[in-house]
Amino acid sequence: MQHANKYIPFQPVKLENRQWPDRVIDKPPIWCSVDLRDGNQALVDPMNLQEKLEFFKTLCDIGFKEIEVGFPSASETEFEICRELIQGGHIPDDVTIQVLVQAREHLIRRTFEAIKGAKNVIVHFYNSTSTLQRKVVFKKDMKGITQIAVEGARLIRQLIKEYQGDTNIRIEYSPESFSGTETDFAVDICAAVMEELGATPENKIILNLPNTVEMCTPNTYADQVEYFIRHLPNRESAIISIHPHNDRGTGVAAAELAILAGAERVEGTLFGNGERTGNLDIITLGLNMYTQGMDPGLDFSNIPALREMYERCTRMRVHERHPYAGDLVFTAFSGSHQDAINKGVQYMRESGSKYWEIPYLPIDPADIGRQYEPIIRINSQSGKGGAAFVMQNNFGYILPKEMHPEFGSIVKAECDRLGREISAQELFDLFRSNYIDIQQKFKLGRYSFTELSGEPSEVEFRGSVVCDGVEHNISGKGNGPIDAFFKALKLVGIENYEFVSYHQHAISSGSDSKAVTYIGLKRPDGKTVFGVGISSNINKASILGVLCAVNRSLLV
Repeated sequence: MQHANKYIPFQPVKLENRQWPDRVIDKPPIWCSVDLRDGNQALVDPMNLQEKLEFFKTLCDIGFKEIEVGFPSASETEFEICRELIQGGHIPDDVTIQVLVQAREHLIRRTFEAIKGAKNVIVHFYNSTSTLQRKVVFKKDMKGITQIAVEGARLIRQLIKEYQGDTNIRIEYSPESFSGTETDFAVDICAAVMEELGATPENKIILNLPNTVEMCTPNTYADQVEYFIRHLPNRESAIISIHPHNDRGTGVAAAELAILAGAERVEGTLFGNGERTGNLDIITLGLNMYTQGMDPGLDFSNIPALREMYERCTRMRVHERHPYAGDLVFTAFSGSHQDAINKGVQYMRESGSKYWEIPYLPIDPADIGRQYEPIIRINSQSGKGGAAFVMQNNFGYILPKEMHPEFGSIVKAECDRLGREISAQELFDLFRSNYIDIQQKFKLGRYSFTELSGEPSEVEFRGSVVCDGVEHNISGKGNGPIDAFFKALKLVGIENYEFVSYHQHAISSGSDSKAVTYIGLKRPDGKTVFGVGISSNINKASILGVLCAVNRSLLV
């Protein structure tokens, strides 16, 4: 690209002996949803009252205790929605609503009018502090920007004293565009706000450090947060909050590293909705913690329901590859992935492990309300194990491993012919047409088995085989039903086949239970071919499997 030199590289902070790389996240942060403000203002068509109310209720049901409900001084609509939440009794007693306002007198006064009657409120005020905004937008120096913040804090403190009612009001301050602000200046302006508000350990202020525009790598943001915390006077009187955006596509990573750096509170949205490339995705961050054995403190056990509500209320779409929630995130098309997942499922069944140990699936889909059916889907990239997995998990047919290559090649050829993925039902139809509803040169007629006395014990088959419409009586003796039938077939010219494998299992339960057998025969040319037999009688299922293999050997 020709014009890269017109961009100014981000200058990282100088942080000696950083501590965050050696830490681990061992508890969830305080969560604050900003879906109804930051997320809503980023929509082409903002949510109406009913949609906001439904979204708010869902956030409460998930477990959010702090919810930013809007910017009530921005418009009459936003004001009225805030009033409806309060006057309509929609806010649970243990939930704190948060309202955002610029550090401007008339907007602050209007905001206090909007929150009358609420039980618990966070008044979140801000002004932009970044180097670029000071130069381009406000044309003020650091002193002038600090004065805006302090005057806003002074007015808020005055209004809290004048406020009538039982509302518990807490204060949050954001040096907007913290990520683009000299870190020492961010410390100084926050310290000035804290002093003006009289913050104490018993009456803490929330200091929110927004990655308003993601300008640097996540490790640099973590350095900024740790530097800020180290140098903040009266640190014990502040709750350190973060508000990561996703301009560089690393919002989740920035949040995780900032938590390591000491952030105690996180603002974000469901599915990462927000301006430009969006906010931190709280679902992804929370479920990342869940995969590490930590309860995030939010209920994401029904992601499909959350997604349905989100898409309907916002008219946004969750991408197919969105972490945890996308249609395809638990789906494997690759043959090697399918084989590993299939083996992992078998391992879990056989070992009884209390831990989730399936390759390529970092989380159990059932834990978040997802289904197992689409884990493996079949296209031309799929391997032999993928088809076997679908046959077992969708239809109850446990194909023996020796049979996987043969059926897998049939499936691959069909995908290549169609030029697309095939559905589970199409896969089963392919199995049926190749192993059950096949052309039959030889058909079973009458049959019976008799156990013969003597040592070693023998079984005798007596019956008939129909060959090209002509019935032939046959009989044979062997060390078991299959061996006896196999020898009887020599009477109709079926010989020089070698019996190489036999597997069987039930495919239903109760009175209608049937057995399915998988018979592998080596043809005279050395190639192994498989047949499938199904019957409520295990002996009949076995000899049907032999005939199926013989008939298929004449076709393939």
